[in-house]
Formats: sequence, structure tokens, C-alpha cells
Amino acid sequence: MTLFNKLGLAVVMLISMNAVASNQFTAERIAERVAPAATPCVEGQACKAAVAPVVAAAPAAVKAPSAKETYDVKCFACHGTGAAGAPKLGDKDAWAPRVAQGMDVLYDHALNGFNAMPPKGTCMDCSDETIKIVVDYMVDSSK
Repeated sequence: MTLFNKLGLAVVMLISMNAVASNQFTAERIAERVAPAATPCVEGQACKAAVAPVVAAAPAAVKAPSAKETYDVKCFACHGTGAAGAPKLGDKDAWAPRVAQGMDVLYDHALNGFNAMPPKGTCMDCSDETIKIVVDYMVDSSK
């Protein structure tokens, strides 16, 4: 038997001894693993007490981000810097002709895109209502 074979045999023996020592093969552990998942209740026989099912707690309500928070995350890159001709937040002169077109036009441009702005800007996961709320925020901040 070569040295390599002896080392391999020693490793197998150590692993086997560890498995036995870890109580994986005791009668109780085996009984736990092969026990039925449920015990049926048969008419005329005493039933074991029912175990209450585990119910996950309801997730905590998630607060929707405010218009400012959405603007800061999704719109600032262009409307905070004026990139690609976007009117900057607070720039009354840049917003005045846009506001004069009416809110429906601004909503349409924000939702469907206009010039360099893609539909919904960079907020493809935003609802139409969220987009309108952010447009309202930008217009109100630029009057």
C-alpha cells in the first residue's frame, strides 16, 4: 500500500469516526428523521394535541418615498445639473415657458419622453402617479 493510499484511508476513517461521534446515527436521531410529518387523527382514537401552525408575521408597511426623495434619487442627475438641456430645479426662467404649456403637457413629456428625456426619465419603476407627483414637486419648487 502506497503512502498516498494510506493517507486516503486515514482521512476516510477520521470522517467516519467524526460522523459516529456526532450522534448522527443514534436511534433517537434516526427516529426523528424518519418520523412521519403528521399524525392522522382516526375516528374512535384519541388524537394528539394539534400544533398551531407557524404563521409569518405580516411585513411592515413600506413608506412610499416622498416626491423630493424620488427626485433626489431618480431626477437629480439631469434636473439638478441641467444635463442635456433639462430645466434645473428652482430655475424659474427655464421652467416658466414649460409651465405655460400646462401641466397636462408636462405630465405627457415626463411620462412619454421629450427631446433628450426618455419616458419616465430614469425612473422606469415609478408609477405614472409617482411621476406626476414629482413633476408637481419640480414645478412648485421652480415658481
